[in-house]
Amino acid sequence: MTPAQKSVMIIEDEPDAAEMFAEMMRVNGFRVVKMFSSTPAIPLLVQEKPDVVILDVMMPDISGLEVLRYMRREPELASIPVIVVSAKSMPGDIKTGLEAGASLYLTKPVGFLDLKQAVDKVMQGA
Repeated sequence: MTPAQKSVMIIEDEPDAAEMFAEMMRVNGFRVVKMFSSTPAIPLLVQEKPDVVILDVMMPDISGLEVLRYMRREPELASIPVIVVSAKSMPGDIKTGLEAGASLYLTKPVGFLDLKQAVDKVMQGA
């Protein structure tokens, strides 16, 4: 792995969606870490400190929003850009996600170009 290679952590409980996002990121040169539930993702976030996180809200254990709030409270994780990708598309859901600290909020289904543009945008701001 080259030092310049960026890493992305995908926290998504739906394996097909997680793999699709992972493939999108690999094509763009990212090293990908996939997690299918929130609880084990938290210590791994601390260990990996990825350059960007793609996070689902509706998870089987802890809500993705709780993971996001945890990240924003932890000094070593607080500045990592987080793109929330969720099927919850009501304005109130989006507002809650952004208030919890999401860098961007995308609603499913997410296309390749939308995700790439979102990642490029938050990486430029980081």
